[in-house]
Parts: sequence; structure tokens; C-alpha cells
Amino acid sequence: MGAILIALALAVLAWVVVVADLLRRHRPAWHWYLTGYPLTVWRVLATWRRVAMLNDLAVSRRPPRGLVGDVVVKGDPLRPIAPRISFPRATRMGLTAVVRLHAGHTPATYMKAADALVHAWKVHAVRVTSPQRGFVLLTATASDPLERPGLVTAPAVLLSALIGALESGGAWVMDLRTVPHWLIVGATRSGKSTLLARLITQLGPQPVALIGIDCKGGMELGLFADRLSALTTCRREAVAVLAALVVDMQDRMRACRTAGVRSIWELPDKLRPIPVVVIVDELAELYLSDGTRESKAEAEQCSTLLLRLAQLGAALGVHLVVAGQRVGSDLGPGVTALRAQLGGRVCHRVNDPGTAEMALGDLNKDAVAVAQSITAEEQGVAVCTGADGGWSRARSHLTTTEEAMAMARKHSAMTPELPVIDRVLAALEGDDK
Repeated sequence: MGAILIALALAVLAWVVVVADLLRRHRPAWHWYLTGYPLTVWRVLATWRRVAMLNDLAVSRRPPRGLVGDVVVKGDPLRPIAPRISFPRATRMGLTAVVRLHAGHTPATYMKAADALVHAWKVHAVRVTSPQRGFVLLTATASDPLERPGLVTAPAVLLSALIGALESGGAWVMDLRTVPHWLIVGATRSGKSTLLARLITQLGPQPVALIGIDCKGGMELGLFADRLSALTTCRREAVAVLAALVVDMQDRMRACRTAGVRSIWELPDKLRPIPVVVIVDELAELYLSDGTRESKAEAEQCSTLLLRLAQLGAALGVHLVVAGQRVGSDLGPGVTALRAQLGGRVCHRVNDPGTAEMALGDLNKDAVAVAQSITAEEQGVAVCTGADGGWSRARSHLTTTEEAMAMARKHSAMTPELPVIDRVLAALEGDDK
């Protein structure tokens, strides 16, 4: 009988192990809720006091003193008191806990202790934020969701693109209606071109005009020419197309003024002009000058036209997605002015600290440090901003060139015509002949 019970127990144990492994591989969220979360909660509660003492998060109260007649009675010294921590609440692939700060403590102390919390709780990472004065929010992630981002579901919305996954396990979505203009930076082979391919793949099936500006001879964006309403391959063409867009934007202003509305989205569907997304690959090519008068004039024109589109385009359905390997103030004051208008930021691995500072420095210094820690092996990983003004590590879904080109061919019939730009490009071709 004893042998039968032992065999039965072993069979049940083996079954549990097999089921747990299947859940871990195919349903990681279920595995986390059933096993990972309870174990991690136990670690958090069991180790909190010790971790707080070792990392200067605890305080010692002054011993109480009492007077009995003429004799001063001293109480026993109190043990260090750890800050109060709430019961950890589960998230999709992690947990959160709120800590009440002791007097004199700041969130910076907890940021320094983040690595110790990771070691004690046996999680992938712990993020420290301060949602309100006197409290810190500890957000732990059980594993790195960016190791295999895959695809998560997101609602299909006009001018919205599902890019990949956030470190929280949620969807990384670039919504141009919410954040109209974006700056994307990254060194060679960091994932910048893959992100642009993913963006075009997501916007391709939508009723949107895509305009590519690729002054590297069209080597990158030329692959998607079937779905682009216009493609410029040199700065001279870029100046002409950007100027035509400014003229078109003025026509949209008149339409809104006539209808008594403040944006094209308030116009009736029949009167609403089609949204335009301008994708610039390698911004520096538009700003660099070889010293000649003509080159300087073109660079200044590009700077002025891009700035006008960024300042006025949001309400008029004209959006900018500007990408570059290196973006710095040395390219000219126009770059800094343009950066201020690009509310969305994506920073991959970069070759110089100045580019990370330009992309994220005006938003959050911590984000700059995280972006600079991205390694060459983490292709596609970036620090991105959200609609709420916060930031997060994210990874774009791997979209191959073949997939993006196939999408462009498949949806080429949806490519809208922009007569004002077609006339400009035709005139340029005539001048060249």
C-alpha cells in the first residue's frame, strides 16, 4: 500500500511539473499568477525588513525617557523600524507595492536600493517611481518581456500602429492622434530601420497618405515606394515636397476656418482631407551643409519647413516621424526647436551621449541613463515615451524587409494621390531634363 501511495505521489508531482512547464512556455501570465506571484509575495514580505535595514531604508527611533522622582529612567533602544509597505498587488507579469517614506527619506534612496530588491525578490527588475509626495511605488517585473516580445493585441484605430511590447508586458502603440509627432534615434543595427518598417507596415492598410524623405538615395524608404504617395531621395526634392505640404496645410486651415472648426477631425467625413504622415529617415542629411550658399539655403529651408509642419500639423492631420542615427544641437538651432515640437521620443542604442540627451534629456534624466545602458545585443530595444508623459523600455516586433515590401505591394491600391505634391515633383523632373 505504501509503495502505491509513493508511486501515486510521484505521478502527481510529475504531472504538476509537466503542466507547470507547459504553462510557463505557452501561458506565461497564468504561470505567473498561479506560482510566481505567490512565491514572490512571500519573498517580499519575508525579506522587506532585512533589505530595508541593509540599504538605509529603515530608521531608529530615539529611546524614550521617563522621570521618576529625581531618577531618569532610560528605555531600551528600539530596533530599527522599516518603512511600511503595502501588500503587493499582482500585475500581468509582475507586482506593485506602495511604500510610505520615513521623514527625511527621498525616492533617490530607494532607487539606489533597486538592485538589492531585485536580488532579494528574485525578479528581473524593480522600477522606483513617486506617484505622490511621501510615497514611492515599487514596480517589479518577474522576467524580461522584451527578450521575446511577440505581439500583443491592441485595438485597430486610425493613425495608430502596434509596434511591439513594453517592459510591463503591455502593447507598445504609437498613436499619432494622441502624440502627433515623433523623434526616433538609434545607431546602425540598433533597430531603428526595423521600427520604421513596422510603422509603415501598420499604417499601410489604413486610409493614410505616407510620404518618405530619404536623402540617402532612397535606400531605406525606397523599399516601400509602392505604398508611398511621394518619395524624395535628395534634399532639393525634400525642400519642394515640404513646401508643397505647407501650402496644402494652409488649404486645410481655410477649410477649417470656413466650417468654423478647430481641426480637420471636426469636419464632416466628406470634407475631411486625408491624413498625411511624413517619415524622414536620417534627419542630419537635411541639416548638414557643405559650406556653399545653395547648400546652406536648402538646409535653412528644410529646418523652417519641418518646424512649421510640426507646429501646425497636429490639428490639420499632418504628422511627422523623424529618425536619425545622430541628432544633436551641433546640427543647428533648428534641430533643438524641432525637438521641442516632437512630443513622442524613441531612443535605441546610440553611439554618443549627446544623442540620448537630445532625445530624452528634456523629459527625464533617468530615461537617458537607461537608454545609454542598451547593449549592441539588444537590437530593437529602446526607451520610449508614453501618452501620459512617462517612459518605458520597449522592444519592436521584428518585421523583415520582405514582409514590409509585401505589405507595400498588397496595399498599393490604397495609396492616395496628393496632386499638389505630384505637380511639384513633376516640375522638378522637367527642370532636370
